[in-house]
Amino acid sequence: MRFTVTIAAALIGLAICLFNSTGYDPHNFVFFMLSIPAWIAELLFDIHNVSVMSLYVWTVLTWAALGFIVDAVINRQRAARRSRY
Repeated sequence: MRFTVTIAAALIGLAICLFNSTGYDPHNFVFFMLSIPAWIAELLFDIHNVSVMSLYVWTVLTWAALGFIVDAVINRQRAARRSRY
């Protein structure tokens, strides 16, 4: 199985976190739009008491997991296509 989408998605998550950490996202709009762990943390906890570094790590892991799911679906479709012939 190739992990091209997993790697690309993890890099997207890393880019989101790096963009937020540089200060170019002063009100955290981009980060909160694209980070699923930030959505969950905002719903369940006071967001000011949550560690930013843990949100960054969870964001990259979530994006990588989504990419892995896409890679698994692609792999399953390729296997089904190969078994038909």
